[in-house]
Amino acid sequence: MKKSKNILVLLIVACASIILGGAGAYYGNYKWGWFSKTVINKVEKETTIVDNGIAEAVEKLYDAVVVVESFKNDKLVSSGTGFVYKTEGNKAYIITNAHVVTNATKVEVMFTNHKSYEVKLVGQDVYADIAVLSIDKDKITSVAKLGSSEKARLGDTLFTIGAPLDSEYSWTVTRGILSGKERLVEVSTGNSGVANWVMSVLQTDAAINSGNSGGPIANSNGEVIGVTNMKLVSSGVEGMGFAIPIEDAVNYADQLAENKEIVRPVLGVGTLNVTETETLQYQYGIAIDSSISGGAVVAYVQAGSPAAEAGLEKGDVIVKFGNYDVSTSAKLKYYLYKYNVGDKVKIEYIRGTKRKSVTVNLTQKAS
Repeated sequence: MKKSKNILVLLIVACASIILGGAGAYYGNYKWGWFSKTVINKVEKETTIVDNGIAEAVEKLYDAVVVVESFKNDKLVSSGTGFVYKTEGNKAYIITNAHVVTNATKVEVMFTNHKSYEVKLVGQDVYADIAVLSIDKDKITSVAKLGSSEKARLGDTLFTIGAPLDSEYSWTVTRGILSGKERLVEVSTGNSGVANWVMSVLQTDAAINSGNSGGPIANSNGEVIGVTNMKLVSSGVEGMGFAIPIEDAVNYADQLAENKEIVRPVLGVGTLNVTETETLQYQYGIAIDSSISGGAVVAYVQAGSPAAEAGLEKGDVIVKFGNYDVSTSAKLKYYLYKYNVGDKVKIEYIRGTKRKSVTVNLTQKAS
């Protein structure tokens, strides 16, 4: 009995201690300020991501897109995509890629209403990879609204409309983002497969396949900011497609639509890359010093050309053209075409092992 009383007393004391301790902590902290108080305010930025899709933007552009089919002797030889970019008078004009219609004897386009018409190939430029087709205005269903690639920002949502593979998959829509701007990509303008030209293009991860060539790439407002023209194909590369900026495309297209000749300056040299050592040695008898790692090697100089007038010789290695460093033969041509006929341009080159410079006066063609 005495033991039970002791336990009871201990319990009463323990409860009293808890009550008094809690009360003391409360009054000491909140009433009398015995304890220091630290307040941590955590500020978080709230981000709301809303994705309502791009259906409305697609609908704005969809009916302006056409399937382009090229024939040679009434045999289908290639197909691609195009879009109506403007109308003038009773004519409508369609942009596509030059490589879609090269060597065609007849070109047809099909609209989203599945009506097909033969069109006129007004003109094409292989370096710009732009071709213009014309058709009677009353046959089209819509005209694309053009935007600005210059105002587009990395990460912007983009989409393409095209005919990947063949007409069975016509007007396929793919979506991605703007992955890069002003990408310099070396391409071949002929059948050799050797890069002889450089294009400044937009990069996207939107799916691009054979048949998309010449089609539009547009922003989330349905405005065309580029013309799809190629993709990198490699086992180690995925999601790298390219498009010609709409400003460049329209600049060339308008000249072609007006039957204007696209005039480019001529330097008057044939060049090869420094790395093409066997061709240089065995076909042209040129040996390059091992200290030279890049540039455009002059394989021949055309008589009467700006290069000949300036004194350039076979075996010279052009390493700078105007303000631009030259690393390959393709880039020399790209930088050359940034200038106009009549411009005077300083060229830096290596002859043997000595670096020299000379100024050339660019002409339209050799005399």
